[in-house]
Amino acid sequence: MPTAELPPKTFALPDAQERPPPKGQQTRAAIVQVALRLATQVGLEGLSIGAVAEVVGMSKSGVFAHFGAREELQISVVREYFRQFEQEVFAPVLALERGLPRVQALFSNWMDRVAREIQSGCIFISGAAEFDDRPGAVRDALVASVKTWFAALLRAIVQAREAGHLRADADCQQMAFEIHGLILALHFEARFLDDPGAIDRANKGFLHILSRHAAAVGPPGAAPTPPYAG
Repeated sequence: MPTAELPPKTFALPDAQERPPPKGQQTRAAIVQVALRLATQVGLEGLSIGAVAEVVGMSKSGVFAHFGAREELQISVVREYFRQFEQEVFAPVLALERGLPRVQALFSNWMDRVAREIQSGCIFISGAAEFDDRPGAVRDALVASVKTWFAALLRAIVQAREAGHLRADADCQQMAFEIHGLILALHFEARFLDDPGAIDRANKGFLHILSRHAAAVGPPGAAPTPPYAG
């Protein structure tokens, strides 16, 4: 499946024939995984070389040798979170037909990830709260990740309009905005308010968005269907 339509240097699947990375890279990757799990609990701001070293079972100097500064560790966590996000949410849809099938699968995959993150939290959302008014490299990494994902979502919606699955005058930017808004509302209501009906309402909201913008007569199989069953 061609990927020329995607933003550069994103959503690239790994080469299965690549050799295992050197031991130093493996150690760094293992530290990042631990730091990511810790960040879902304490936030990016709560990460420190010392805290990660304690969980990993290494000395502070050992962890420091791999990252050099807390900021580099935080950025590495953002990049790893985004790598996992794109592999779980976007990469699988590239095998599907362009248009509404991709848009529906994107939302379904996104919802599946959110359902698993209700207990741990989303680095993008918590990071936005922590770094929204704090310029710097960590904020830049967060913004770049979210913008890249949003651009991919928008592109899928535009392709659905080009394929005739959506009305010719469908506002793709507005659709992407509203879909993103559903995910933000879901995180807030399911995680913070502990509302068991939040997933169902998010699904209904998504179907309402599609129905408002759907073409009067679409191709076979293009009718919206519930994207995520929970």
